[in-house]
Amino acid sequence: MASMWMLSAAFLFSVMGACVKLASDSFSISEIVMYRGLIGVVMLAVLVAYRGGSLRTAFPWQHAWRGAVGVVSLWMWFYGISRLPLATAVTLNYMSPIWMAAFLFCAGWWHSKDHVEWPLVGAILLSFVGVTLVLQPAFEAQQWLGAVTTLASGILSAAAYLQVRKLSLLGEPEYRVVFYFALVNLLAGLAGSATTVADPSIDTWHQIDAYGAGLMLLMGVSATLAQMAMTRAYGTGKTLVVANLQYTGIIFSSVLGMLLWGDSFGWHVWLGMAVILCSGLAVTYYNTRKTERGVAVDKTDPIASET
Repeated sequence: MASMWMLSAAFLFSVMGACVKLASDSFSISEIVMYRGLIGVVMLAVLVAYRGGSLRTAFPWQHAWRGAVGVVSLWMWFYGISRLPLATAVTLNYMSPIWMAAFLFCAGWWHSKDHVEWPLVGAILLSFVGVTLVLQPAFEAQQWLGAVTTLASGILSAAAYLQVRKLSLLGEPEYRVVFYFALVNLLAGLAGSATTVADPSIDTWHQIDAYGAGLMLLMGVSATLAQMAMTRAYGTGKTLVVANLQYTGIIFSSVLGMLLWGDSFGWHVWLGMAVILCSGLAVTYYNTRKTERGVAVDKTDPIASET
């Protein structure tokens, strides 16, 4: 079931990315981050009130860390989306599972714990081959900053996703994790929009019309639902498995790029997509089958073993 949650999140994040790219022609990155946070805060507040839940948390600093790292990563990713083709920006950002595998390997080595599952790491590396085929970067000179920024956002995303996993293991419900992340988005977006900088296009408040309001609403709703689905996936599934399925977002973004911007792809891109999908299916099969001794797979979860 965790796999379905992550697939849903990947699709919704792709919809969000398309909205961000369309909105970047009319709004600054600060405004986009702010509106995303605002819609998320409202949606989660209504949900909590309807279900009778509570936003009180015993882990404020953990939420603050997740929010700070996540919003910086988000800001970088939105910038990359505004400067690069959608599929390219998503591909670079979705290298975060590679960084996650590296983090887990280093943590296991540092603590002398043999909890790194090499078949899963191998599947993620195979996905990286698919990512390379999909990307085939041929950046123009003016695109290097967007590419580097988006690549850095993937590294920060890995740290943010690991923190999401730890919050879930601490017993925090997904609505609370997503609410505080949306709140940090809202505050950071407001601060960014109110700050005077050299480039006036960054801090200017733009008038919002019906089209812009529709884009912001769709972006905020899809982002919030995607965060909920992603948090549930990381809370119920194995970290490396869920992270590997994140790659399907590249497929969804590529299709949206074709439909909305007329992007075209060569044979190597389609081959890369096939490699990504096959790797995701293989790692899901590995996760769901039982070990020879009949030990449940959640017993060897790398994050749980380090918490």
